[in-house]
Amino acid sequence: MKVAYLGPSGSFTHNAALKAFPQADLLSFENITEVIKSYEDEIVDFAIVPIENSIEGSVHETSDYLFHQAEVGAVAEIIQPIKQQLMAASSTKKIDTIFSHPQAIAQGKKYIKENYPEAKIEITASTAYAARLVAENPKENFAAIAPHAAANEYGLAIIARDIQEIEENFTRFWILGKQVPHLSLSKIDHKISLALTLPDNLPGALYKALSVFAWRGIDLTKIESRPLKTVLGEYFFIIDFENNNDELVSFALQELTSMGIHYKILGKYAVYRL
Repeated sequence: MKVAYLGPSGSFTHNAALKAFPQADLLSFENITEVIKSYEDEIVDFAIVPIENSIEGSVHETSDYLFHQAEVGAVAEIIQPIKQQLMAASSTKKIDTIFSHPQAIAQGKKYIKENYPEAKIEITASTAYAARLVAENPKENFAAIAPHAAANEYGLAIIARDIQEIEENFTRFWILGKQVPHLSLSKIDHKISLALTLPDNLPGALYKALSVFAWRGIDLTKIESRPLKTVLGEYFFIIDFENNNDELVSFALQELTSMGIHYKILGKYAVYRL
């Protein structure tokens, strides 16, 4: 079995892939679009991409590609706690420059300001790329903010642990595919994600769309608007809701269709937590 993930090795997505598919052949790709395309081109059996972070919000590259271009959906979701570590080539290394992804830098900003106020901050494409850069330049006074797995992957010493400002930090990852994978993880929920396109001639269209779930007692867990990329002011809406009653959900979707509200299922999946 082959599984694509957002790389490089040592990234949070890589860790999610390892936990979900410990026996699989894992293939790293540089961006989310390439990860999804690897599945569309039948290079891999599953693809793992981030969909939302509890602090930074939705990963729009994922949701927009799945809505506008892809014909694949989520068949499982993994929720992973995000903890950031400061690492360098050695524990005694002087630090002049700190590399990381913008989100990781934002999460560790307070620690950096208090402990390394003179350090230069450099942006990288991912936390794992930052760790690899530090490992490839051991003589430089470099450090990286990255996950614990990156320190193991690239042989770096952790200087400070869990430097993120907000303790309750989680990222949702979607496993994309056609078949439901068998995962030896803790299952906590079942959900469905839809992308709704509303008709122009239906007053209160969004209210009416949401009401088909509300009066049936179907709990929504997320609602978000995204540009349709047609003209200014036109949007599609992404909603997530709990899937505890297939019959009720089926009736709700039928009612959406009867009102002329189009929808695309982005995923029907069990939710697992690491």
